Amino acid sequence: MNGLIFLIPCAIGLGILALLGFFWALRSGQYDDLEGAAQRILLDDKPLSED
Repeated sequence: MNGLIFLIPCAIGLGILALLGFFWALRSGQYDDLEGAAQRILLDDKPLSED
């Protein structure tokens, strides 16, 4: 029972930290272009110059 006094605030604190991280990612535009990275893999790169 004494362990719960320590574990419950830790769990709540980590949950709030994760929620703040998620909102930061939304605000900074991390989820704006979900399809772009998947499409860039399929595009051919420009060939390197053979010097």
